[in-house]
Amino acid sequence: MTTRRNSIRSLAAGGLLLPGILSDMMQAAPTGNPLAPRAPHFPAKAKRVIFLFMTGGVCHVDTFDPKPFLTKSHGKPAGRRAFYKGSNWAFKKYGQSGIEVSDLFPHIGGVIDDISVIRSMKNINGDHFGATIGIHTGSATFNRPSIGSWVSYGLGTENQNLPSFLVIAPELPYAGGQVFGSDFLPVLHQGTRIVPGPEPISNMGRRTPSAGVQRTELDMVDYFNRQHLAAREGDSNLPARIKSFETAFGMQSEAPEAFDISKESAATLKLYGLEPGDTRGFGWQCLVARRMAERGVRFVELIDGGTSIDYNWDAHAHMSNYNKLAPRVDRPIAGLIKDLKSRGMLDDTVVVWTTEFGRTPTVPDPTAEGRGHHAKVYASWVAGGGFKGGTVYGSSDERGDDVAENVVSVHDLQATILHQLGLDHTRLTYRHAGRDYRLTDVHGRIVKEILA
Repeated sequence: MTTRRNSIRSLAAGGLLLPGILSDMMQAAPTGNPLAPRAPHFPAKAKRVIFLFMTGGVCHVDTFDPKPFLTKSHGKPAGRRAFYKGSNWAFKKYGQSGIEVSDLFPHIGGVIDDISVIRSMKNINGDHFGATIGIHTGSATFNRPSIGSWVSYGLGTENQNLPSFLVIAPELPYAGGQVFGSDFLPVLHQGTRIVPGPEPISNMGRRTPSAGVQRTELDMVDYFNRQHLAAREGDSNLPARIKSFETAFGMQSEAPEAFDISKESAATLKLYGLEPGDTRGFGWQCLVARRMAERGVRFVELIDGGTSIDYNWDAHAHMSNYNKLAPRVDRPIAGLIKDLKSRGMLDDTVVVWTTEFGRTPTVPDPTAEGRGHHAKVYASWVAGGGFKGGTVYGSSDERGDDVAENVVSVHDLQATILHQLGLDHTRLTYRHAGRDYRLTDVHGRIVKEILA
């Protein structure tokens, strides 16, 4: 069997290693690890996050925020060149909590007692780009690190063979890769994008036939990297780059198995709405998210929809598109919550469902079939990780036009998620360009009312 030590000796015997390099490689301490697990600021309720992002702006009054007034006033004038538009779908009470959910999401309705619905979200921007980076980075105008990168930076990861922050996205959302970028944080905290399909990550196979030989090659690279780093200790990106080689090597050994769902039971596949052999669809994304969470990945984001208006939630023209979009995610999301709960993982996993904004309760024409952007109020929900299930927090006014009580800003949601991970959002900072930055900027209130 080829071992690291035997491979080094073989290279030395062949004259391929100078004696000084050989000595260093045999005794070298490992490079400092920017992804080593770190203690939180205080005892945490949760260890990880699964962040479900629906691209395009899901309409709140058609999904999780029923408005009888709009149904009653459908087609009536709502002011100058505006008319009320009722929902195309009925709402029904679910669970012991009796929370109303639209007919678009019957499966999520079935797990509503594990969910805390927020009906008073407010974003900081009303266009797709600004609102999308707002919910992810806390800024609608400047490049900033994403929430997943902040969590990776604050806590590190429990599995050194997989990235700390994974993004499973068939298509990129509005704002593209900026939603999972690390910006001024060390690059290793940037999200690694996974594209569903037969080969979720390219080049997962080893270039060399022996893991031992490849390990030795990596040790040689690390030796020269450390020499380079010793003269450039002020460059914070170098340790991250060096660690990326280690992570890539570890992924070759662990990622193929993590993405392989062929050994999951028929009952589990059914829970997510999957058929044997499926490697695409939101069901695959949700099941792989659970598998990654099991394996110690700190933050997993699942993105549904890209920038094509016909295949995302941006229903300017036809609300009827929701009849195709909702079934695609409804069963898998409910299955994820049930699966996490059955494995005892929901207690320490925060599941977030959100979008960039809602849709208008009024339309410019009484016959209009779509709705416009609406950032003044919309709906999101959270589950697990110490959040209080079966509850509704905040409300919009009777028209669904603005927050009526208990506003929750994107910074408030971010601060509360960090809190459940044991991170004080005011202390999770990074010094850049002469000042300390944080995810929530100078804002953010922990929404204690939705905590168990």
